Amino acid sequence: MVTAKTPWKDQMGDLPMHLDYFEGSMYEAVAEIARKYPRNVAFDFMGKSTTYQELLQQIETCAKALKTVGIREGDKVTIAMPNCPQAIYLFYAINLVGGIANMIHPLSAEKEIEFYLNESGSVTAITLDQFYHKFERVRKNTKVVNIIIASIADALAQPIKAGYMLTAGRKIEKIPEDAPVIRWKEFMKLSKCCFYNYKVERTGSDPAVILYSGGTTGTTKGIVLSNRNFNALGQQVIAANPMFRPGDKMLAAMPIFHGFGLGVCIHTMLSQGGRCILVPRFTPKSYAKDLVKNRCNFIAGVPTLYEALLRLSDMDGKDLSCLKGVFSGGDSLSIELKKKLDKFLYDHNASIQVREGYGTTETVTACCLTPAHMFKEGSIGLPFPDTYIKIVEPDTEKELPYGEEGEILLAGPTVMQEYMHHPEETARTLRRHEDGLTWVYTGDLGTMDEQGFVYFKGRAKRMIVTSGYNVYPAQMENILDALDCVQMSCVIGVPDPYKMQKVKAFVKLAAGVEPNEATKQLILEHCRKHVAKYAMPYDVEFREEMPKTLVGKVAYRVLEEEELAKIAAAK
Repeated sequence: MVTAKTPWKDQMGDLPMHLDYFEGSMYEAVAEIARKYPRNVAFDFMGKSTTYQELLQQIETCAKALKTVGIREGDKVTIAMPNCPQAIYLFYAINLVGGIANMIHPLSAEKEIEFYLNESGSVTAITLDQFYHKFERVRKNTKVVNIIIASIADALAQPIKAGYMLTAGRKIEKIPEDAPVIRWKEFMKLSKCCFYNYKVERTGSDPAVILYSGGTTGTTKGIVLSNRNFNALGQQVIAANPMFRPGDKMLAAMPIFHGFGLGVCIHTMLSQGGRCILVPRFTPKSYAKDLVKNRCNFIAGVPTLYEALLRLSDMDGKDLSCLKGVFSGGDSLSIELKKKLDKFLYDHNASIQVREGYGTTETVTACCLTPAHMFKEGSIGLPFPDTYIKIVEPDTEKELPYGEEGEILLAGPTVMQEYMHHPEETARTLRRHEDGLTWVYTGDLGTMDEQGFVYFKGRAKRMIVTSGYNVYPAQMENILDALDCVQMSCVIGVPDPYKMQKVKAFVKLAAGVEPNEATKQLILEHCRKHVAKYAMPYDVEFREEMPKTLVGKVAYRVLEEEELAKIAAAK
């Protein structure tokens, strides 16, 4: 048996750590902290602080308003927001009224938004004014009854609000006065029409959140996660970071629609008494400024974010001795980037090194982390308390010896409930073994050493990771192949020093179609309607023929090797 399980030790030093998990709702976990530390600051947003007591009041006001507009137990409500106060209030308010929060990227293309709304069966959607027009154009094709529109300006202190309206606010396309929406202030006033019975009792096992991932086949699916999944993650993260103290600050730049951002940067902090510094829009300069100005104790990010931080001259001479933890996830952290980042931290007075983690959206986010006191080159760390990892022959139950490469399997209290509407793939991904545990078949390849340290070796499934976001080539190819002018397509990831990978499309055109700039722009315009900005191809290359495998499939690996050869030749 070469399963790695909970090498984190308890206070006595010898026994593996076991945690007693909170069995209430996510809202109740935060409410308990608010009662314990009412005057502590829960989060800061663009210079304005909100205490736990104020957070609870706003959540309850939102919950009453949601009840007034008709949200009932089990209803799905879509949140398409950046990291801002309204998103936090609504996330927990949906939980309080017994609803399920459907978290989506606000920069999603119209067709993606339509898919997410229909896949979840959402009856209400909440977004920012700048994204209203995309929602309005697809609304008629969905079951959405109400669209609630918030604005960044609504959450700002007066002097900053005036500045915002004169700069970024001016660029936002106006929403017609008679638009069929509920504006934020009107929405909050609706709470006065709800007098009682808005709190719905939920347990740890109740579904609470839907996040999206490609699963093991690369087709977008909703991952249903429970209250217990999120609450357990919060307790595990803190157990693996004994240096954490209530009031410690987390720079919350990872987005709220991503398991890493929502699970670690937001819910872990708010359910354990931390303080979130909300970053609504990431730029390297603003990130660095927030980090230094707020004297943050913890930062979590993807390798792209850290790569950008290293390039900033603004950080020269800045003091980062406040840092207790720097976490990297979402993509592999190269050994070279880790060395550069560790030197950067040392040069800026930090007494710590970056700690790499690993996880999947099927387990909310991270389920494995490098300990603070022990590092092994190339390792993604040790499983969290009560989390098991084992390496098997791909798609089997046969465990492999230490050091031998196979598929990474995960089990523990953060494992998802299901892929929504996909029972067959749920059954393929979640499998109960003779040990009584339900294991997630990740499709990722790795090894494990005799001390339980895990090493990520690659993905068995096709996936491009660009700036920390997952892009699934098969989905992109389906979108391209839907065009009449395209006979065949292939999408690959090309190495990029900043994004880690960027998306490139190869296209074989239909007979008679000219491979010119006009055709390229037609294809790119089609992509803009169907995929988010981060997934857009940076280039479309026309090919008269595609390389093929022996069974007649497009040999995408040949195209990847060609691109690597071009990069090597350019150097």
